[in-house]
Amino acid sequence: MKKIILSNLFILYIFILSGCSTLNVTTDYDKSIDFSKYKTFNFYTLKISESVSQLNQERILKSIKNEMVKKGFVEKGDAPDVQVNVTAILQDKQSVSTNTYGYGGYYRPYGWGGGYGATTSVSVYNYKDGSLIIDVIDATTQKLVWQGIGNKEIDSPSKNPDVTIQNAVTKIMYNFPPGKKATK
Repeated sequence: MKKIILSNLFILYIFILSGCSTLNVTTDYDKSIDFSKYKTFNFYTLKISESVSQLNQERILKSIKNEMVKKGFVEKGDAPDVQVNVTAILQDKQSVSTNTYGYGGYYRPYGWGGGYGATTSVSVYNYKDGSLIIDVIDATTQKLVWQGIGNKEIDSPSKNPDVTIQNAVTKIMYNFPPGKKATK
């Protein structure tokens, strides 16, 4: 059976705990699936990175379990209806902008005449772009039936990781399962 690999759980932790930027969420699902037939869930066999504390590992998994239970699912160890997989992606990114300040010369739009005192500044902003992907897979067919993706610019950790992690997972899973009224 496939295994979930959470070797990037540290990245996930940083992603979830960042404070200032907004979590952008997208979801997609197989429209031919009747999600009302799914009643039980479980996670893939977990292999978790040693760089993440046991407390943080438990917070992330507990948040996903809480959401599944809130939505009427029961955790079942053997032969669940769906399996949940979690993936984190972190990429170094850079934003570059330029600004020119100063006074222009005569006929500036046409390039004639000299300007004076013109200065161009270049600003470079390095940041990390993080994504948390939650996949729900039909355990019988092993096909992906629902996917929620949260994407956010990483800046700093949260002061209350229990609440921050739960809020992020809740937002990603807000429209799961499709066709049911979302619960808060």
